[in-house]
Order: sequence, then structure tokens, then C-alpha cells
Amino acid sequence: MTTFSSYKREEIMNNIQETSLDLLVIGGGITGSGIALDAVTRGLNTAVIEMQDFAAGTSSRSTKLVHGGLRYLKQFEVGLVAEVGKERAIVYENGPHVTTPEWMLLPFHKGGTFGPFTTNIGLRMYDFLAGVKKKERRKMLSPEEALQTEPLIKKENLRGAGYYVEYKTDDARLTIEVMKKAVQKGALALNHTKVTELLTNDAGKLIGVIVEDQITGKTSEIFAKKIINAGGPWVDQIRELDEEITGKRLQLTKGVHLVFSKEVFPLRQAIYFDTPDGRMIFAIPRAGKTYVGTTDTPYQGDIANPTITEEDREYILDAIRYMFPTIDLKQDDIESSWSGLRPLIAAEGKKPGEISRKEEIFISDSGLISMAGGKLTGYRKMAEEAVDTVVKQFKEEGILYDKSSTKDLPISGGEVGGSYGFSRFKKRMIEQGMIHNLSEDEASNLISTYGANVEKIYEYIEAAQDDMALSKVMYAQLKYAIEEEMAYKPTDFFIRRTGKLFFDIASVVQYKDAVLDYMKDELNWTDTQTKDYTEEMNRLIDEAQHAETKKDH
Repeated sequence: MTTFSSYKREEIMNNIQETSLDLLVIGGGITGSGIALDAVTRGLNTAVIEMQDFAAGTSSRSTKLVHGGLRYLKQFEVGLVAEVGKERAIVYENGPHVTTPEWMLLPFHKGGTFGPFTTNIGLRMYDFLAGVKKKERRKMLSPEEALQTEPLIKKENLRGAGYYVEYKTDDARLTIEVMKKAVQKGALALNHTKVTELLTNDAGKLIGVIVEDQITGKTSEIFAKKIINAGGPWVDQIRELDEEITGKRLQLTKGVHLVFSKEVFPLRQAIYFDTPDGRMIFAIPRAGKTYVGTTDTPYQGDIANPTITEEDREYILDAIRYMFPTIDLKQDDIESSWSGLRPLIAAEGKKPGEISRKEEIFISDSGLISMAGGKLTGYRKMAEEAVDTVVKQFKEEGILYDKSSTKDLPISGGEVGGSYGFSRFKKRMIEQGMIHNLSEDEASNLISTYGANVEKIYEYIEAAQDDMALSKVMYAQLKYAIEEEMAYKPTDFFIRRTGKLFFDIASVVQYKDAVLDYMKDELNWTDTQTKDYTEEMNRLIDEAQHAETKKDH
């Protein structure tokens, strides 16, 4: 097993350089993580490099649903619905701690997008195509039953509702757990490492990359037989290092989510609902909060830091007022927020919401393999397709590798016997957590975050000192994040490893200085690093709390 520790960054880079790599993956989002896991389990010597942090782009900024794609029925993408529906069940069984079923209410009003007849047919088709379990198949509710299920929805012209199951997830945790499993299987992975140049031989064929460590500034050469570009929103930037792009390009669209406390928006039921302009968005209760999104607008600004415009914010607030007329939310009620980008493949003449989410693979003359598009739900199948492309090339060169074996492979933390085994595991671990003086809720939250790895967290809690500036739970999570999950910056910890910036921002404000002090001492930051990471953390807290109102360029 290779290491995934921030204490071992130099060692990991040395191993990457010294290993005869079959495959180098550029990008550590859910696609790159999935590719790494698929490749290493087939026997390919595999490494992953990520410019920012793992899951720092789209893979921590989605609607946090592993969903079956009901909306794609409207676009007649029947095959896509069938595929992502089946993949959803696989994602759930392989990581039941980070993915859980969630009943979703789809209200329909007179003049709305969906009506009782079309919804009934659509959901019935959805159940069939997505292979939905019998106990999770759709129900049709009368207006009275819909209001009993969620009293906050608009009563006027209510014609009833569909009731079906989606799956909610922690997108960043899912990505981290997939990457951890890849590392456990022998992959090498390093974050904060940017590709600055592609290396080719005299025949113009790709043989490696030059990277710059974003922490030390050191440059290094990495050589590999095959290279996959899984850069998400940055796919075209990597392609442009290789050649002038003459074919299809990405079209980035932005999705914004706002988070409210349960006190100001006491939603008790997840809702998929109409907006005044005929789009559909989600409102989802989670961890004592309610979050709402998403927008879908063309984006041309800073890819690394998409922020929320006044128009974005007001669009979602207007949508909430439209569907939940008794709730009068204002900007001051926003507790946190996030904005992410969808790396879609451009389609001329289509609006953002009409562009297909289907993935595509591009292979350049130099041999660079680029994967673009796709959905969080389909990450495993996308990875299989990408590695199949590599394996086919190796086969033509006389080298044989196995078929994909990830369909029934638990991700890190998912080694609990599937969804059925997880319920028993969780009960046992809650009891164990209470022995460590945790409340039932605290233990439950830790188990949902770390799954089978929670016992390591308990060990760190037990070892924590009483007089620390951090709470024992926060200390245990931080220590684990640095040692076992390659967190290097406070943003890595507060956003990708724990999601606290989005769903527990009060604790971020309370403990950020203590976290900074601990990480500075443990990782030997320079004064410049300390200043930069502190400013970055403060800026992101401010943006999340106040829903920045910059203009997109």
C-alpha cells in the first residue's frame, strides 16, 4: 500500500518519478479518482497529480446528489437515464456511508413543468430504466398528501405530487474515498501539483509532463507510457498545452447553491420544484440546514474561483419565494453558499440546461487522452471507459491487462458489507462512539463521514489532550485529514475533508485559528504560507457567508 499523507509529499513525488508508470492521470476530481482506481486494480502502474486539492473543482461543488437523471427523460436521453440509474445503485452499495437514499417530492401545479399524467408515466419509466428497487419505486400523492408531506410548498393550484427516491451524497468525501482506495491498491497520488508543460519524443508522441509543486515551487519531470487528461473545467487548458484545439471544446456553466439554517427555512422534505422561468431546482434538508440550487448559466470567469453574482443569488431567492410563499428569505438569511462549474461539451444553439451531460473521449495526435463531460453518478463507468481506451492501446502493443473489476469493489470506508451491512455496522459504531463520550448524533455524523475508517477517528479522539484549543472531535478529524487524506491547507480540511464551510460555518469561524496554528506547526509552513493560507481561508468564509456579488466576465 502506498501512502496518502501530507507528511510524505516529497517521498510520494520521488516514488512517482522513480516508478515506470503505465498511466499518469491529470486531475484529482471524481473522474480522475475513478480512473486511478480502475487502472490500478487492473494492474497498471498508476499515478495522479492534481493542480489544486483533490475534489477542489466541480467535485466538491455539485448539488451533492447521486441521482438517476429523471430530467434527462425530458431530453429523450433514455440510454443515459438507464446507465446512470444502474450506476447509482453501484455507487450506493460500494460506499453506503457517503451515499444515502432520500425521498424526493416533485409537486405539480397548474401550468407547471410536470402534470399528474406525465409525471406518473415519467416516474414509471424512470423506475424501469433506472432499475429502481421495489421499496423505492415512485408513489403518486394527492394535493392533501403532498401538503402533509411538506406543508411549506405552494398550495395555490396544487394538483398533487410525485414521490420518488434520489440518493444524496457528500461529493468531495466520495471523491476522497475513491482516491484513498486507489492509493490503498497501489496508486500514487499528489495534490497541489500543476502540469506546466507536456513532454514529447522526436516523433511528437507524448512521453511525460513537467509539473510545478504549488507549495514549494519546485519543478519536476514525470514520465509515463500513457496520459489521461481528466482536468474537469481545465480539460481544454491541458489540451491547449498539447495542440491547438480544432474540434469540440468545453462550455462551462455555473451552478450556485445557497444554504440556510433550519430555523429560517424549516424544510423537512427534499423537493424538486419549478422555478418561475420553467427550470427545475432542488431544495434539500441536510445536517440541520436547508440548501437550494442550482442555477445553470454560461461562465467565462476565473475557473478556480467562481463566485456568486447578485443575479444568481436573487434567482434562487425568487425561486424559493415562488414555491414556498410563506417563507420570505433575504440575503441576510444566507448562512453559507457555494458555486461550481459544469464542464459540458459545447453544442451550438443549445441553452446550458439543454446540453447533454454525456461524456466523450478525445485522443490527440500526440496520444493525449482527454475525457470531458459526464456526471458524478456515472464516474465509475466513465473511468472504466477511459481505462478501456488505454488497455486497448496497450493490447495493440502486445501488452494485456484485465477487465474492470470496480463494480463490486467497496471504496475506502465502504468495507461494511454494502447497504445492508452498513446499518448493523453503524449501530455498533454508535455504541462504541458513546464509550468515547460522544453523543449519538456526533457518532452518527462521524460514521457517515468516515464509514469503516471511523475507528481510527475514535483512536485519535481517545488520544486527544483535554487542554487543546481544538475540540477532541475536530482534532481527531484534522489529524486524520493530514495523515491519511493528504490535507495540506485549512481549505482542504474545512471544505473537502469535512464540508464544514458549507454546512457548519460557525465551527469554521470558531476553530479556524486553532486549525491554522496546528497545521502550521505540523507541516512547518513558512511565514509566507501562513499568511497566504490565512487570507485564503478568510476570503472563502466571507464569500460563503455573504454570497459575493462580483460580475462574471
